[in-house]
Amino acid sequence: MSEPTSLSEARGVLSEVFGFANFRLGQGEAIEAALSGRDAVVLLPTGSGKSICYQVPALVASRRGAGTTIVVSPLIALMQDQIGALCARGVAAAALHSNQDDEVQRDVVVQFLRGELELLYVSPERAAKTSFRRMMKRTPIALVAIDEAHCVSQWGHDFRPDYMLLAELRDVVDAPMIALTATATSIVMKEIETRLGLSSPRVVCTGFDRPNLAFAVRAIRTEARRVEVTLAEVDRAGIRGRAGRGRAIVYCSTRKATERVAKSLRSSGVLAGHYHAGRTKLARERAQAAFEQGRTRVLVATNAFGMGIDLPDIRLIVHFQTPGSVEAYYQEAGRAGRDGDPARCLMFFGRADMATQRRLSQSGTTGGVLQKRREDALGEIERYATQSRCRHAALVSHFSEEGGESPAGSPAACGRCDVCLGEDEQVDSGAQGDSSVPSAPLPPEDAMEVIVRAVGRLTRPVGRRNLAQALRGGKAKTLSRGGLLAMPEYGTLSEYSVDALLQGIDELLRIGRLDRSGRKYPTVWIPGKPVRTKSRPPGSSAEGVARGGGPSLRTARTNSRRYGGDIARALDNYRKRRARALGWKTYMVFQKNVMLSIDRDEPDSLEALAEIRGLGPAKIERFGEDILDIVRTYRRPHRD
Repeated sequence: MSEPTSLSEARGVLSEVFGFANFRLGQGEAIEAALSGRDAVVLLPTGSGKSICYQVPALVASRRGAGTTIVVSPLIALMQDQIGALCARGVAAAALHSNQDDEVQRDVVVQFLRGELELLYVSPERAAKTSFRRMMKRTPIALVAIDEAHCVSQWGHDFRPDYMLLAELRDVVDAPMIALTATATSIVMKEIETRLGLSSPRVVCTGFDRPNLAFAVRAIRTEARRVEVTLAEVDRAGIRGRAGRGRAIVYCSTRKATERVAKSLRSSGVLAGHYHAGRTKLARERAQAAFEQGRTRVLVATNAFGMGIDLPDIRLIVHFQTPGSVEAYYQEAGRAGRDGDPARCLMFFGRADMATQRRLSQSGTTGGVLQKRREDALGEIERYATQSRCRHAALVSHFSEEGGESPAGSPAACGRCDVCLGEDEQVDSGAQGDSSVPSAPLPPEDAMEVIVRAVGRLTRPVGRRNLAQALRGGKAKTLSRGGLLAMPEYGTLSEYSVDALLQGIDELLRIGRLDRSGRKYPTVWIPGKPVRTKSRPPGSSAEGVARGGGPSLRTARTNSRRYGGDIARALDNYRKRRARALGWKTYMVFQKNVMLSIDRDEPDSLEALAEIRGLGPAKIERFGEDILDIVRTYRRPHRD
């Protein structure tokens, strides 16, 4: 069955301007609704391409002569990033905001009134002004897009009062409206529809599945211990130092905590900056630029940083203090792994964090209903942190059915989070110390000896909770790893609770009879005992490494796919230089996946470059010859 003409036009724009052959899940539905003149509410996970849902129909409408698309966006930085990326692709886009001088604003207004702009970005505050609405009446408007639409909801985590006035735009222009967000419960979705005055909107919701993200919670009370664990996570992700790959964001609830944590990380040799609303505009811009350009690998920030940040290679998100709601947590955690590669999202949880959030929520003047909603939100984030349920399934369920069981199609268990891996800490909201379990009596000495013997028989370090469950005779699938089900001690300590065994393991760790090993999760091992590797046939990858032969062929191929070779490295240097010269963000020149595709395919002509997904004609025209020169210089020798 052939697709509608409007969607065929949209697909042409997608390929010609953005360099993509096909729409992602949900994009086609949203675009078709907009082009057919129908309102739409679009709920797509972070990194799923929400901006395409209004940028593509905006360009199709402009080519039809239907007018300009108005985009309401909550942050100036977000507008600038979007406009920079569009202009780099040859799109006529501009913004009106308070950071511009009068002359620049006049030029933008003139372009808008002449119909020369395909997209115009404005803040909700400007969109609410009578003067702007009068201006909208003087030129054709094709579409109104409301980005970060959850800001319209008093039940949401990022309420902006001026969003509530945007429904009045319907009195000014006769154009469809598309509202987009990444985090909204069913209550918030309904409020978006009502407060924006949407008429029988097409609802596009692809779910909240981010399968490349691994979620974890740790109940740690002291800031010093949290810094220690954060450092271990940074090291595990390979982020530390200028030669590291990827980036990390560490979110704190308060400005003072942000400064303290950043200082602690820097004193440990981590290239870390900090960002919060209390810093000067110049200081914030410098901190953000250093992070985006890789001069700092870690940014410690309050929630003032992040909305609209489109960095593909954030490998780690740490919530150093528990956030105020599940919605806020998922939006911020969702900034990890936008390139589709694995990323980790760790949240620290403690009673003091909840007190901090209550103090912050009470600092403003709020009504009783709103205050109750904020208290309910704290209860929801506490339940998320303390329940023994797959973290991913819990998040999907929260947004899909308001705390019910996992809806059809959502995973019962992700197999990657701390709970699924059996490495979850038994979080307790009343915990006072660094121990993550309620106080329980220590097992007797003979039971402690059983624990040590059991660890001594294992082939590799295991998680303390998995070990405790195995000693009690647990049946979880995760116990099959590391030989736990096969050890003679399996089930011999069934008379003791898991809490008591965990207390015993912690005591053995404290006195040095057991040792912590590994960075990914807290694991236990015999001090000084080497970790045995699985036997492999001669010539295997492990043997090659053991003999000093360097990385295995499989590892080399994996690294080549992920990081590229000489061509990719040369292209990375080139795009950094061009970005500095043009005043762009690095990814606006071209993204990592484009570099890797060029490195893999080694195109030898502009026509071959046009086959590279994500490049597009405008960038080929601007950078194409330079790219081909780099390919010719660093091309790998080919065998006959």
